[in-house]
Amino acid sequence: MPVPPLGHTPAQTPVAVVFGGPSAEHDVSIVSGTAIAEALAGAGYPVEQWYLELDGAWWRLPEGHRRADRPQAAYDDPAALGAEGPHGAAEALDLLAGRSRPPLVFIALHGPFGEDGTVQALCESAGLAYTGSGVTASAIGMDKAVFKRLARGLGLPVVDWLEVRATRWSADPEGVLAALDAFAGQDADARLMVKPARLGSSLGMTLAHGAGERAAALAEAFRFDDLVLVERYLAGARDLEIAVIGNEPDALEVYGPGEILSGHEFYDYEAKYTPGLSESSLTAEVTDDQRQRLLDLARATYVALGCEGFARVDFLLSEHTMVVSEINTIPGFTPISLFPTLPASAGYDFAAVCSRLVDLALAREASRIRHRPTTADLPR
Repeated sequence: MPVPPLGHTPAQTPVAVVFGGPSAEHDVSIVSGTAIAEALAGAGYPVEQWYLELDGAWWRLPEGHRRADRPQAAYDDPAALGAEGPHGAAEALDLLAGRSRPPLVFIALHGPFGEDGTVQALCESAGLAYTGSGVTASAIGMDKAVFKRLARGLGLPVVDWLEVRATRWSADPEGVLAALDAFAGQDADARLMVKPARLGSSLGMTLAHGAGERAAALAEAFRFDDLVLVERYLAGARDLEIAVIGNEPDALEVYGPGEILSGHEFYDYEAKYTPGLSESSLTAEVTDDQRQRLLDLARATYVALGCEGFARVDFLLSEHTMVVSEINTIPGFTPISLFPTLPASAGYDFAAVCSRLVDLALAREASRIRHRPTTADLPR
């Protein structure tokens, strides 16, 4: 499949890349956002970069800023980088929206605030076009509990799980642990995966090998969220990923599967982001039937949530079981991320992927403008 032509001229399309943010995935977002900004600038787009501190303050970085070899910690003091600010979110969005030619907002924020529909709603309220899924799909994709309920209700395969709220854990820890014992059952393999419900990058995630490790695993997950998912562990499962690009359900581009070969017992934060610890492959060795099933499930998951622009759908595959693990509506754009590299089979390089996402965002905005009601449409 050839790379679709752009529906716009890059030189005439200003883009504001937004990264950082008030999330535990802050540092990963810095890597993604600066890489996207550099790629788009190299492709001819007028690019500006907005860095969000952990406390939510917005800073505009100097024109032509490049991360180069700076560590993520260098952004802890944006003023030292020559950034202009700080601004509140409303002020920053007003500055962007008030221009004669407002930029498209390329959202490169991972985790809560950036990936959960919050910043998407802010852009909507300011009248700014933005990349990726809208408010509803973003919120569902970020909340693993809601996502799994929806997926199971639609017949999509997911692993069994329990949900534990922080208030219940505080009030009745013995009752919660007893429920987990019952959930694990009498199987020889009593391992359970414990994770925050609304976070990514495997932060706060623990593989509890037995009953004695479950309390500590819950405590670790509750550091990041007040809702925790406990899932059955699928022993021997492979981590597979599918990249999906597109707005219209009948015109989606689907690539993969790629595979992650974790350097740890599971693909935790350290295994994801420590160079050389894990390996990845753009061409997972699966049967033709398995590959088609993965592509079909990725499409079905994307469409079910109402996603637009792009997403990465993750799967677990064991000898006899294939399940949808989760969907990431703003996947990583780091040097080891599979999403921006899987479309290479269709001729995309990193910059072409970024350009394609800009193109899709502009197409969606144009469609929305065409269908906005006017006073003549109001029933009076």
